[in-house]
Amino acid sequence: MLSYQHIYHAGNLADVHKHAVLAWMLSQLIKKDKPLTYLETHSGRALYRLDAAEALKTGEAAQGITRAEALNWFPETHPYAEVIRLTHAENGANSYPGSPMIASQILRPADRMHLAELHPQEFAALDYAMPKAKCYQMDGFEMAQSVCPPDPRRGLLLIDPSYEVKRDYEFIPGQIATLHRKWNVGIIMLWYPILSDGPHRKMLRALMQAHPDALRHEVSFPPARKGHRMVGSGLFILNPPYRLDTETDRLSALFAAL
Repeated sequence: MLSYQHIYHAGNLADVHKHAVLAWMLSQLIKKDKPLTYLETHSGRALYRLDAAEALKTGEAAQGITRAEALNWFPETHPYAEVIRLTHAENGANSYPGSPMIASQILRPADRMHLAELHPQEFAALDYAMPKAKCYQMDGFEMAQSVCPPDPRRGLLLIDPSYEVKRDYEFIPGQIATLHRKWNVGIIMLWYPILSDGPHRKMLRALMQAHPDALRHEVSFPPARKGHRMVGSGLFILNPPYRLDTETDRLSALFAAL
């Protein structure tokens, strides 16, 4: 689906959920000296302007990262806060890091990045913003299947589709099963939206049945505007890092207080 552009949704509450967990996990992974690989199937443009007309049109960032910062959700030492602070210093106060930028700011010179994006304009922006990563203008699942198992074998794969293609819900469990067989030591992190009509439920039942030891974390929040269908955000994580539950439990309490 080449119509989706994340600029309309950058910095929303789903991004806050997903990016806080991603930054926390990557910060844990780099504590070991061994190099690692970061892969992402639907990368977007990596860097966003929250004062862009598209972002202002939806107002989702105002309900998301702007609100979270006003409520002091993330202390200065939290890796998500550190990445946002560094992104502001380099690109201005209205900039916001997408997940590839978050990974780039946390990873070390010896680590590797593989980023896929199919949309031509989004790919051009990604390729420009991520000069140290290997960027692919191709289907993200095809990229992941071709690269896995990566070298280095330690690492994390983020699967973050738009779900505008309805077949994604049926397609994803089989993709994850194949990737996990190829790369059983890798962390595989799937993000999914929680919509008011619940299209994710069948997919989650299949995933939980196939991977009963995975971590599933969901948060709820009010719709960003009247009639908006997204009322929550979910993560399904295979091989989660030790003590990730301390961060997800903390986020659960913050979202519950909204």
